[in-house]
Amino acid sequence: MILSPFEWTIAKRYMLPGRGEAVIALVASISIGVVMLSVAMLVIVMSVMNGFRAELLDKIVGLNGHAIIQAYGGRLENWEQVLEDVRKTPGVTSASPLVDQPLMVTFNGRVEGVLLRGNTPEDIAKFKPNVLMGDISSLQRGNDKVAIGSRLAMNLGARVGDVITLINPQGRSTPFGTMPRQVGYTVGAIFEIGVYDYDESYVVMPIPNAQTLLLTGNSIELIEVKTSDADRVGEILAPIAQKLQGQAVVTDWKTINAQLFEALQVERVAMFFALSIIVLVAAFNILSSLVMLVRSKTRDIAILRTMGATRKSLLKIFVTTGSVIGAVGTLAGLVLGFIVLLFRQPIVKGIELVTGQNLWDPSIRFLSELPAKTDPFEVLLICLMAMGLSFLATLYPAYRAAGTDPVQVLRYE
Repeated sequence: MILSPFEWTIAKRYMLPGRGEAVIALVASISIGVVMLSVAMLVIVMSVMNGFRAELLDKIVGLNGHAIIQAYGGRLENWEQVLEDVRKTPGVTSASPLVDQPLMVTFNGRVEGVLLRGNTPEDIAKFKPNVLMGDISSLQRGNDKVAIGSRLAMNLGARVGDVITLINPQGRSTPFGTMPRQVGYTVGAIFEIGVYDYDESYVVMPIPNAQTLLLTGNSIELIEVKTSDADRVGEILAPIAQKLQGQAVVTDWKTINAQLFEALQVERVAMFFALSIIVLVAAFNILSSLVMLVRSKTRDIAILRTMGATRKSLLKIFVTTGSVIGAVGTLAGLVLGFIVLLFRQPIVKGIELVTGQNLWDPSIRFLSELPAKTDPFEVLLICLMAMGLSFLATLYPAYRAAGTDPVQVLRYE
């Protein structure tokens, strides 16, 4: 829609109401503000929801892979052959054996439930970027070094160099019954993955050491699998699942965390719908401001008609006026949204400092920090929605202005 110099001059005049039109200017400013806040809220909320899902998926997959292969009964005896077959499967990028067993740990009279993870040296080395204290490379086959999560270390009061005791309830049989197996291990490293549940429960050691503690011989519990496409993991591992039928079960990340990710998806859709209503409210504000503008400018519109202004020109003028309000509000909302996302963590800390409330409790939110991931397609959709509703809100006032009859208006002038 291209405006002539005359039409653009009138449109600019109506975009900046004079002193005698303070109410119209106020309503127009409120319209811009509501559009700005609605767009900013949509961008912030959707980015945080996307970031939460992506960060959670990345951390969960980083520890448990895209899928796990678990034997019936919990022990995979011929795991070397199964591991070789899995690695040869097209689409599989890596596969690692894994010992995963819930145990108890005690230190200085404190007792906590933990999850023992026996990893290969390659997988243990991947913890290095997450190490807060100690040396992850000190975990070697045959020694007594382990790595523990930061929250677990805090709960136990343990530091690097302290000796913690792992308790295996399935110990050796004696004439007096089964005696739990208790073995002391030195804390060689403390790590923080960023997922509260993992940092609170994980104890990591080499696989042979875990097998010795658990008295399982050469067997393992799981094989961790990563694929080239997380969304196609079921399709990629279908041949392996069929081959291991009756011996082991293949479970992908979608099944393991189904309730969590389904809840996130439902909440994401619900938030988008709820916040979209605010954009609709902003569109009604634009409509009301334009209706007020048309009513106050009825005499001016009639004079313009008598001077030769066409209905089409008036239609273009008022559509442009309302659309510019929507465009300015949308642009301001994008700027505000990106600024808030950029400084989201300091903002959360500042609000916590002022209110004294813990807004981001890792024990509830799973992650240690507020994540964010902006999807360009979603941002474009939000902008199109805001601009589209703003445009639709201009049509009724514009048609009213274009339908003004100068004879009726100026009859008694």
